[in-house]
Amino acid sequence: MCGIIGYIGSKPATPFLMEGLRRMEYRGYDSAGIAILDGATLVTRRAAGKIAKLEASLAAAPVAGHVGIGHTRWATHGPPTERNAHPHLSADDTVAVVHNGIIENANALRTALQDTGYVFRSDTDTEVVAHLVQELFDGSLEEAVIMALRKIEGTYGLAVVSSRDPGKIVVARKGSPLLIGIGEHEHFVASDASAILAHTRQVVYLDDGDVAVLEADGYRVLDIDALPLTRKVDKIDWELGAIERGGFAHFMLKEIFEQPQTVENTMRGRLIVEDGTSKLGGINLTHDQLMAIDNIIITACGTSWHSALIGEMMIEELCRIPVEVEYASEFRYRNPIVTDRTLCIVISQSGETADTLAAMREAKRRGARTLGLVNVVGSTIAREDDGGIYLHAGPEIGVASTKAFTSQVVALALFTLKLARKRGLSVTRGMEFAQALAALPAQIQQVLDRAEQVEHIAAEFKRAPNFLYLGRGVNFPVALEGALKLKEISYIHAEGYPAAEMKHGPIALIDEMMPVVFVAPHDAVFDKVVSNVQEVKARKGNIIAITSRDEPALQGLVDYEFRIPETVDLLTPILASVPLQLLAYYIAVQRGANVDQPRNLAKSVTVE
Repeated sequence: MCGIIGYIGSKPATPFLMEGLRRMEYRGYDSAGIAILDGATLVTRRAAGKIAKLEASLAAAPVAGHVGIGHTRWATHGPPTERNAHPHLSADDTVAVVHNGIIENANALRTALQDTGYVFRSDTDTEVVAHLVQELFDGSLEEAVIMALRKIEGTYGLAVVSSRDPGKIVVARKGSPLLIGIGEHEHFVASDASAILAHTRQVVYLDDGDVAVLEADGYRVLDIDALPLTRKVDKIDWELGAIERGGFAHFMLKEIFEQPQTVENTMRGRLIVEDGTSKLGGINLTHDQLMAIDNIIITACGTSWHSALIGEMMIEELCRIPVEVEYASEFRYRNPIVTDRTLCIVISQSGETADTLAAMREAKRRGARTLGLVNVVGSTIAREDDGGIYLHAGPEIGVASTKAFTSQVVALALFTLKLARKRGLSVTRGMEFAQALAALPAQIQQVLDRAEQVEHIAAEFKRAPNFLYLGRGVNFPVALEGALKLKEISYIHAEGYPAAEMKHGPIALIDEMMPVVFVAPHDAVFDKVVSNVQEVKARKGNIIAITSRDEPALQGLVDYEFRIPETVDLLTPILASVPLQLLAYYIAVQRGANVDQPRNLAKSVTVE
C-alpha cells in the first residue's frame, strides 16, 4: 500500500527519496510527494499520478537539503489529487508529515482543531497530525509527536520533520510497518526494505508502539512514555537483483518464471523424501502439541485465502483433522469457536496484511497457538506468531501474487506431510507425496517451457468481456485463483466456481461469446468434470481446458487445451495454476494494461 521513505545525513536527500519512491512503486499508489528541510525552511513537492509527474515538478523547481521524507499514497480519505498527496504541512508550514494507515478519530480531531482556528487544506485524515504536532510543540519534536500520538486512535506508520527542530526525523509505528536503515553517518526510514537496500543492509524493524528519533549520527527508539527501548539490528539477506526485472518485460513475468527455483527454495532442507516426511523446526510445536491439535483454522485474504482452501483439503485428506478456512477480514467480527487445542495458521505474503494480523491476534487472545506462513523476514506476523514457516520465495514485486502463491501451497504441503506422518500416515504414502513434491520444480519448468502456447490462446480471448473458471475438488481453488489473476491485471470480469455449481446459476451466462476455463487434470473427479464440459459445449461456450494427459473423453469438446505434467491429486493445483498465471499475464499485456501496477490495487494491504 502507501510507501514511506526518509533520509537524514550529509548527502543531498532528494536523490535518496526519489530512488526509494521508485523502488516502492510496485506497492500501488495514486500520488507522491516529498518534503525537504532546505536550511531553515520546509519545502514540499507533490503530484497526483505517477512518480514521473513528481520528477517533472522537481526538475522544474529543484529543492536541496540533507533531511527529507517522501511518500507514495493509496487513497483512503479524499480523492487522489495534489492537495491530498503527502507530505502534509502544519498551518504554519513548520511541520511535515507522511502517514500510512487510518486515523479513526480524525473527524473529531479535525473539528477540535478547527474550533481553535486551524484551517485544513486537504480531505485527508493525516493533516490532523501535522496540526497537532504544531499545537503541542514546545522545543522537542519527539515530545510533540508523542503527545500527538496519545490523542490519536487508529493505525499509523508516521515520519515527521520540522524546521523548528531540524536535525532529526521522528517516526512512529502502530499497525503499519516501518524500519530504520543504518548507514555510515546517515540513517533511513522506510516502510519497505526494498527502498533502502541499495544503501544499507543493516535494519531495525520497529514494533507497534515504537517511536524512533533519527539523526545523522545515530538513532533512539522510545515507547509512548518516551522511555528508551532496545531493538535488535537485522541484516537483509537478499540481493538488489532480486528487486530488478533481470531482462523480463515485467516483474510479474519474471516471478512466474522464477517458480521452479522458488518452489525448490521453499522445500530446501525441509523435505525428507527417504522418510516420507518433512522437517520444520520453525513451527515451534512439539510432538505432544502436534498430537493435541483437534481442529485447525486457516485465515488469510485474497490469493492467500485460495492457498488456504487447498491447504484445508490437504490437511483433512492426509491428517484427518477438521479444518476451517476463514476470511481474515471477517474472522474477528464474529464469535469463532477457538480453544487451546486449536491451531490457527495465518497466511500473508507480506506478513503485514492488516486483517490477517488482526485475526492472528484475536486467535491468540482466545487461546489458540498460531503458525505464520509469510514471505518477508522480520514482518510483524513473523515476529508475533508462535511459530512459522518462511516461504523463502524472495521479494515479490508484481502486485498480482504468483510465486508466493505456489510457495504457500508447498509450505502447506510440507506442514501437512509432517503432521500426517505424526498422526499415522504410512511411510509408503508419505514417500509417494514427498517424491511428488520433489518433482515439482522440474515439472513447473516443463510448463514454462511451453509458455508460447498460452500466449497464442491469450491472443484469441483478449477482447472477451467475461470469463468463467471451473474446477472440482482441490482444483476449485485454482479456478478461483485463475479468475482473480485475470480480473486483477486485465480488468476482465471473471468468476471462479465449483464446476458442478455452474448449473445452479452461471450456466445462464454461457453462449458463444463466453470463454470457460476448466481445470481438468486426470484426477479422482475427472469423469464428473467431463459431464460439466459437455454442458458448456451444448451451450456453445468456448472451452479452454487444463489437462494432464491425452483424454479421449474430451475429444471434440475442447477448443483449446494445455497439458500439465501428472502428479498426485493434492498437488495438481501447483502445476495447474502456472498456465493460468500466464494466461492472465498475456491477456493483460495484449490489452495494454499496466501488469505490475494494476489500477486501484496495492501489494500490501495495511489498512482495514
